[in-house]
Amino acid sequence: MTGRPEPLQSPIVRDGRYVVVIVDDHALFAQGLALLLESRAGDRFVVAGSTTRGEDAVALVGREAADIAIVDLALPPLGGVETIRRVTAAYPRTHVLALSGTDDLGLATAALQAGAAGFLGKSADPEVLVAPLLAIVAGVRVVRPDLLDALLAAGDRTGDGLLERLGPREVALWRLLARGLETSEIARPMLVSERTAKRMIASLLHRLGAANRVEAAALAGRYGLLDDTDDPAPR
Repeated sequence: MTGRPEPLQSPIVRDGRYVVVIVDDHALFAQGLALLLESRAGDRFVVAGSTTRGEDAVALVGREAADIAIVDLALPPLGGVETIRRVTAAYPRTHVLALSGTDDLGLATAALQAGAAGFLGKSADPEVLVAPLLAIVAGVRVVRPDLLDALLAAGDRTGDGLLERLGPREVALWRLLARGLETSEIARPMLVSERTAKRMIASLLHRLGAANRVEAAALAGRYGLLDDTDDPAPR
């Protein structure tokens, strides 16, 4: 016995309907989404429960034997990406649809890499949500066409040899930037002064072609650097 939750063996359909759970830190949004699904497609879906805490998502999915988990990517303090990673690790047959209030390409990439079967912005018309949910249950990944084009374009950039042109310490610095750390917090693991760290960051942004730290963090997601949880600073 490992203590790890057993994965769902096959989609569980309750009274002929797929079981949905919602993980969103805005309870009113979750309630509205549940009402929409059950009013528009109550014959296909039943919303079995919701939570405002990413930390409770795995237990909720297991308790309700959920076929689908709708996860908001803005879930302090755990974060939506880590929530998705935990859900898909514990229950790989549960399909996750990631929702975000922004169209951040790096965040979308990180969510898909964490195991999400689809990514939609919260600005999308909620009444078109039924089709994407049916699609991901059928095993189809769902991404808006414009975002898919951007992801494909970003994928082309990963073949441009940028990572190969950076040294190990520059890659380590990039990962620290992607975590959103302050300069003083970056200086410590890099074993340099704060002044030196500022110069290193400026040089890295120039090499990346990024205008600021936010762009550098988004670019890190495109290059798959956001999933590295090891200590990024080489000794």
